[in-house]
Amino acid sequence: MPLQGTSGAASQDAFGGNGVAVVPAYIEDVFSCFLYTGNGATQTITNGIDLSTNGGLVWVKTRTTNTGGGTYNNSNILADSARTPSNILRTNGTEAQDGSPSFSSFNSNGFTLGTSANTNNTGVNSVSWTFRKQPKFFDIVTWTGTGATGAISHSHSLGSEPGCIIIKAVSTNEGHWYVYHRSLGVAQVIALNLTAASSSAASPDAWTVSSTQFSVHTSQLGANTNGTTYVAYLFAHDAGGFGLTGTDNVISCGSFTTDGSGNATVSLGYEPQWLMVKASSAAQSWYIEDNMRAFNLTSRAILFPNLSNAEATGASAYLAPNSTGFAAVNGQLNASTTYIYIAIRRGPMKVPTLGTSVYNAIARTGTGANANVTGVGFPPDLIVQSMRAFTGDKNWLDRLRGLADLRSTTTGAEELLTANLDLTAFGIDGFSAGANNLTEINVSGRTEVYECFRRAPSFFDEVCYTGTGSARTVAHNLQAVPELMIVKRRNTNALWVVYNSTIGNTNYLSLNGGSGSSSDSGTFWNSTTPTSSVFSVNTGGQVNGSGSTFVAWLFATCAGVSKVGSYTGTATTNQIDCGFTAGARFVLIKRTDAYGDWYVWDTARGIVSGNDPYLLLNSTAAEVTSTDYIDTYSAGFEISSTAPADINASGGTYIFLAIA
Repeated sequence: MPLQGTSGAASQDAFGGNGVAVVPAYIEDVFSCFLYTGNGATQTITNGIDLSTNGGLVWVKTRTTNTGGGTYNNSNILADSARTPSNILRTNGTEAQDGSPSFSSFNSNGFTLGTSANTNNTGVNSVSWTFRKQPKFFDIVTWTGTGATGAISHSHSLGSEPGCIIIKAVSTNEGHWYVYHRSLGVAQVIALNLTAASSSAASPDAWTVSSTQFSVHTSQLGANTNGTTYVAYLFAHDAGGFGLTGTDNVISCGSFTTDGSGNATVSLGYEPQWLMVKASSAAQSWYIEDNMRAFNLTSRAILFPNLSNAEATGASAYLAPNSTGFAAVNGQLNASTTYIYIAIRRGPMKVPTLGTSVYNAIARTGTGANANVTGVGFPPDLIVQSMRAFTGDKNWLDRLRGLADLRSTTTGAEELLTANLDLTAFGIDGFSAGANNLTEINVSGRTEVYECFRRAPSFFDEVCYTGTGSARTVAHNLQAVPELMIVKRRNTNALWVVYNSTIGNTNYLSLNGGSGSSSDSGTFWNSTTPTSSVFSVNTGGQVNGSGSTFVAWLFATCAGVSKVGSYTGTATTNQIDCGFTAGARFVLIKRTDAYGDWYVWDTARGIVSGNDPYLLLNSTAAEVTSTDYIDTYSAGFEISSTAPADINASGGTYIFLAIA
């Protein structure tokens, strides 16, 4: 992925002891969630993680029922660099390691699967989670038992005190997958392969931990039988070490207790992309959710480390991420129960340097049959879908809200997508469309376009929040000051309210209409300009109605990638310099001093020296193909002298979003 920065060893601080700057580490360098379909032959998974140099762990789980057969069928399969990739373990069993050809190599940008049905059965959908060894994130320790008794110590290179340790005998079937978790303390033990609650070990303590070593007491857990080999996986907790300054946390090991309705809110200081959760005070399975499958506000896709079950899906979320953590929602967890968790931060953390890494448009013809649409080039977070030759709504679909649709052509509330008929999943390189011959997505024979955006620092972010009815701030992760914000109330009818830095913090535009800038009387943005960490809302029901749910999409200028800007019309040829080198691939324009529609062009449909098809985000009208309103210009885009007043009236004022 062409994003700014390079991978390398993390540091304690942004500078080494000699004052020399060190290479920063980012979550996308050390962790990956990757979806794939088995092919029954050797298959290379390219996820950008350097396992051959740094080492690490790959955890694979089939999502549907696997027909491979055998002990490891549909199991949670683990391989690590400390034991060579060909030796696998399963967390839902206690067997010794197996040498089946599940993995053939760990590579500089991922790993290669072998021919075993355990990980690569033909046609079977699977997920892989890759953890690279990295100080303040993850480490692997192996040892051979000596038969000695007492607290047996082992050194580690985590660079911080472990938040969680998982150990397993690998050469024999000896005991369970024993787990230390900081929230349980050194006297408590819980097992990854069991549903049982944590239990307190009799004196002495089962564990001791420090920033350089850990020990396991043989009287409690064994783990030192003479000649038996063991492996331990160590996870850090809020240790910093990441980001440009080396101070950002990317992994947290904590706990929460649900209320009497089974709900809870957890603050991490970041939005997570991966969660492993276990009830520690009650018997219950372990859960894993991630945002490449269905870790969102409206649905779930849960896998179980202690079971071989297929993915458990549903239209009601168990755990839902937000900009600062996650919440247990909808009363799906046990009431008044304590849970432990491991959470990993959402990426990317690097600022993008190429527009192609965060934006692409896919033009296609609907099939009316289930279709996996690929070629986006990244996992899309937001998709704006439009019909082209037919009238239709402009459908806003995003990963964070799940399978739910908002339409910028109407003030209507959010609608859940119909199973198997609309967009059915967000993928690793695209999305899945259902067998839809009824509405607007993937209708057989009808041309359509999907504008795809990826969340990334300084480019684009999304925030979902619940209104309070009182002036407040809302945290975001754009890591830059938003210049364009689009806010929509989800649970009921409301305007699409737009903030733009050019018109200021006391005015607004409406995306579902064409009116020029209007005063908000301070009720929308609280007369306060957004910052690089929060934006402000006041009492206006369209942006902060008490108890209502909202979504906000935030855009900023990212050098060489995107430009949020403004211009004054000339009624003549007008070149708009965005700081690009190969022209804009996406252009959105709106007049602000008078009525004007929201015009959209993209290179998938054509930005050329001749006619350029455009769509209107606020209109159900079909694409217009017979006009030449914008043209190519290497530094951005050029407005034609023939463009109408909506786009280029002499003295008119306009805002735009352009992406390279």
